[in-house]
Amino acid sequence: MKHARLQSAIFAAAILVAATSLSASADSWKVKDAAGKTIEIADTSKIVTIGGAVTEIVYALGFGDRVVAVDITSMYPASVKSLPSIGYMRALSPEGVLALAPTLVLAIEGSGPPDAVEVLSRASVPFALVPEGFDEQSVLKKVRFIAQALGVPEKGEAMAKQIAEDFAALNAIRAKISKRRSAVFVLAVGNGSPTVAGAHTAAEGIFHLAGVDNAIKDINGYKPATPEATLAAQPEAVITMLERNHGLEAEVMFALPAFVGTPAARDKRLISVPSYYLSFGPRTAHAASKLATQIYPELSLPQLPPRPWTAAEPAAAR
Repeated sequence: MKHARLQSAIFAAAILVAATSLSASADSWKVKDAAGKTIEIADTSKIVTIGGAVTEIVYALGFGDRVVAVDITSMYPASVKSLPSIGYMRALSPEGVLALAPTLVLAIEGSGPPDAVEVLSRASVPFALVPEGFDEQSVLKKVRFIAQALGVPEKGEAMAKQIAEDFAALNAIRAKISKRRSAVFVLAVGNGSPTVAGAHTAAEGIFHLAGVDNAIKDINGYKPATPEATLAAQPEAVITMLERNHGLEAEVMFALPAFVGTPAARDKRLISVPSYYLSFGPRTAHAASKLATQIYPELSLPQLPPRPWTAAEPAAAR
């Protein structure tokens, strides 16, 4: 019965959204999303963005004033905090999203759960999955895709060109690092056991861009690490997410069995970074540059020049 009511509410909301969209404009354009589906878009007046990088790019392209709701991973620019929240990107409620009557939903690939994504993809409102990835080309691909979805591909190309220039400058900065250090990214600490980032993760991606080796590269994804594994890896730095650091100071972190006796503990090299370092949006090159400066303070590495999308609040006007 509950399921039937939910489907009924979704159907009613979808009809409302469809009517709004069809009356908005006779013009439309098409994009092929990360799932390989061709999405037809006709109206960008009410956008729901899901994923921190997605929200940042939409704002950077000048469509921030059209965003009507975001997920909780979207924290930049600061003004998004005043918008309605649809919850966590991996725990979406189709009913909650469609009840906002958006004319376009842009969601980062990996949003879920799968059944919620399936319902949203079948609704009348255009629902596009933005391709995810953890390298330079993935960032450029996101920018170009979102710009196409918003109907401004030329703006996307101009923005991608500037971001590519930032990555080129970052490559030059990285070339100044003659001896790379290794680090471990700690996502969380539960009962004294850290959950760390292995291969094929956003953390490993930002490490690579910053000229840092992932000390825990023999596991895939984010998994709890045994003290034996972390001690054997001998990380020279421990990186945590600022929002999940739980107030752990270096003395507390390096008293954990997983890190006692490591070079990171010896040097008390604990670095907390904002969550956007792992979102692979338009600020990624700048994030990697800052991380390199923190890992290699003795090198006095240069910083990248600011861009409009690295300001506290990007301009909303197009």
